[in-house]
Amino acid sequence: MPSWRSTLTAAGISGPRLRDDYTQAARRVLRRESAPYLALRLLAAPPLVPALAAGLAFMNLVDDVAETGTPRERADGLAALTDEVGAALKAGDSPDPVLRAYAHAVDTRGLPAHWVSRFLEGAATAEAGFDGFGDEEDFQAYLDAYAWPGVLVFTGLQYQGGPDPEQAAGWRRFVDAAQRVDFLADLHGDLAEGRLCLPRARLAEHGVTRADLEAARDTPAVRALLADEARRARTALDATHGLLDLAVPGLRPVVATMADLMAHQLSAVERAGADALRKDVGYGAVAPLRILLRAVRGRRDPSASTDR
Repeated sequence: MPSWRSTLTAAGISGPRLRDDYTQAARRVLRRESAPYLALRLLAAPPLVPALAAGLAFMNLVDDVAETGTPRERADGLAALTDEVGAALKAGDSPDPVLRAYAHAVDTRGLPAHWVSRFLEGAATAEAGFDGFGDEEDFQAYLDAYAWPGVLVFTGLQYQGGPDPEQAAGWRRFVDAAQRVDFLADLHGDLAEGRLCLPRARLAEHGVTRADLEAARDTPAVRALLADEARRARTALDATHGLLDLAVPGLRPVVATMADLMAHQLSAVERAGADALRKDVGYGAVAPLRILLRAVRGRRDPSASTDR
């Protein structure tokens, strides 16, 4: 793995202040999401890493503000952050090093600003004001408003000039699968925080109440509901096939690893059944390491490398 200093140099990032901005953005990602950070550092082409790290730091920053505090505090925090981001993108400067690094990445990679503004708008509405989904249509609207642009403010930086419609649509399919898996894996924690992330209409279809889920009742109806949701997630995951070809070569090992990790977690959810209501379904320690090491070996094998 190249040193961070050489990675910054490979990306053409010069000047001590700017290099420090990217370093602080990368450290924020490492503290919050060590697995994605390690995947980027180990598998992505070095010229892509700093911009993507800044993008992930920005996405996490918005998520944190949208999910922290009272509804009023979230609204006020997002309004202030939206103003700060707008000023940073316009001037290329900000008091916040993460926003400075992200503004530089957006400018140099040519990411269209509408993805950023769309994500911030979704954070202030679909996420900060989240009260569950009535049906599948509500879930899809949430993806369009928040989750899809949230992924593209990060992954969209791989494309010089931003993603074209086919590439953006590929990441929309990825988001559909990833969000379904996340909501199933995090059922216990979400319910404990007062968030029901399964559409209420599907609970009704199976004769399951929210109280059944909150009490972690292991009934035939609950098991049928969870199995049905897992099947929907599996179908969505199958629909992401082809995304690898839409990623730039230097990011394909990372995308393949993300898909493998998502498939691994979904399999764990399927095995857990109603136990997913008693504790969140994590990745475990061994499987992610095994998946990452396999990807690293493939990355080093010239015959298997996609970074050409």
